[in-house]
Amino acid sequence: MTNLVRTIESVVESQPDRPAVVYEDHELSYGEFWAQTGQFAAALREHGAEPGDRVALYLPNLPQFVVAFHGALRAGCAVVPMNPQYKSREISHLLSDSGATTVVALADVVPFVEDVWDDTSVERVVTVGGDTDTGTPFREFLTEGDDSVADRADDDVAVQPYTSGTTGKPKGVQLTHLNLTSNAEQSIGIVEGDVQPEDRKIGVLPLFHIYGMTVTMNAALFAGAAFYPLPSWDAQEAMALVADADLTLFDGVPAMYNDVINQPNAEAFDLSSLRQCTVGGSGIPIEVLRRFEELYPVKIYEGYGLTETSPVTHFNSPNWGRRVGSIGKPLEGIDARIVTEDFEDVPPIETGPVDEDEADMDEITGELVVAGPNVMKGYSGLPEANEEAFTEAYGKRWFHTGDLGYHDEDGYFYVVDRKKHMINTAGYNVYPREVEELLFEHDAVADVAVAGIPDDRRGETVKAFVVTAPDADVTEDELKQFCLERLAEYKHPREIEFVDELPRTTTGKVQKFELVDE
Repeated sequence: MTNLVRTIESVVESQPDRPAVVYEDHELSYGEFWAQTGQFAAALREHGAEPGDRVALYLPNLPQFVVAFHGALRAGCAVVPMNPQYKSREISHLLSDSGATTVVALADVVPFVEDVWDDTSVERVVTVGGDTDTGTPFREFLTEGDDSVADRADDDVAVQPYTSGTTGKPKGVQLTHLNLTSNAEQSIGIVEGDVQPEDRKIGVLPLFHIYGMTVTMNAALFAGAAFYPLPSWDAQEAMALVADADLTLFDGVPAMYNDVINQPNAEAFDLSSLRQCTVGGSGIPIEVLRRFEELYPVKIYEGYGLTETSPVTHFNSPNWGRRVGSIGKPLEGIDARIVTEDFEDVPPIETGPVDEDEADMDEITGELVVAGPNVMKGYSGLPEANEEAFTEAYGKRWFHTGDLGYHDEDGYFYVVDRKKHMINTAGYNVYPREVEELLFEHDAVADVAVAGIPDDRRGETVKAFVVTAPDADVTEDELKQFCLERLAEYKHPREIEFVDELPRTTTGKVQKFELVDE
């Protein structure tokens, strides 16, 4: 296998006139899209870029991101996606660590690149939207010329995203052409009857994040479907686009589905064109899933993955069955195990999910480890981190996900929480997600996060941060009592703080360290 864009090239040859990227009132056919990726690749070559060079994309979800991403790969370069909300301090490490020589940036954020220019290897900036003193406008940068596809090996790095860096400096994740191609192809198959050329996928997940990049953008283009990017998440705007354009597939994170059902006009949204929704990034509260499916005639199918796994490893698909509360079964070609700290297998239970209040969770849970063609090459320039991340056993190279879970004899896996999020209170383990799931069942709770806080007597104790539903009237004592009646005493939150909103990453993950540190 060579360059992953070869897959898209075959789609272009078979359907050059079908829509590839649709944004506002503008449509790029597959033929037009392919021509522009060739022009971008030719421009990189003309400016001296060579295979293996890094090209940073500092953009929201715009057609230029899609073109530059595949154009850079076409030239044999590797893409470094960067969050467009990052400022100078945050991009400095990403640019210097990756050695990126070209940056494609929204005009508004070009000043942040200028701030760190002298501390990086950046040689040129390509700008999108608006005039700047630095850089070449995207349209002017495109060049006619050599628009061939550079040959790349399976294990050549195609994309180098960075981890969120909540426990230290972000780590560069080396994802190869094989990693990304295999996972995009697998992602086509998680949809009932596979993603089809007639499908229309909304792109609300940020493309700098691996979920939006692989599951939404690349899976759509690999299948010859139409991709509709949106630069930012707005529930009203996104639902209007679904209705107006008769979109058929929606990929989101739990916070997005929660936003939709909490809109004042949620019952009026017309989502009848959708044939499937997927959710990942973190576990969706069962109550959010239930409310969404009560409102709309479409089901949400949950999956699981990480940046280091390209990302999808498990999925509940209509093609092999959904089990609510589970992350699903491993995708074809991917192996998964639940192991102890000594890397011994934890036996499966008979059937899940279990009642976590009655089961001996310490007995049935362990760390989820995975192996397969989607697992990263390694962290860039971090041999010690790589040694910690992988274990060679049973003839395979296993990646440690850092997630705690269990599995059943039917092949379904269940994640109960991150290892680093588990709360140990007076010797008892409490999984924050279990408490969060319960609080979501209360009508007054619109959003919630649970974390451990220091406690002189217990070491740690449980605290809930609650966003109340509009016009809700509830007290701290009422919510505590609600939990006490339904959970073991040691699990109930001894502190509840009402907040206006939860701090989240662009991909919807709650940044609990910000809540606890405030």
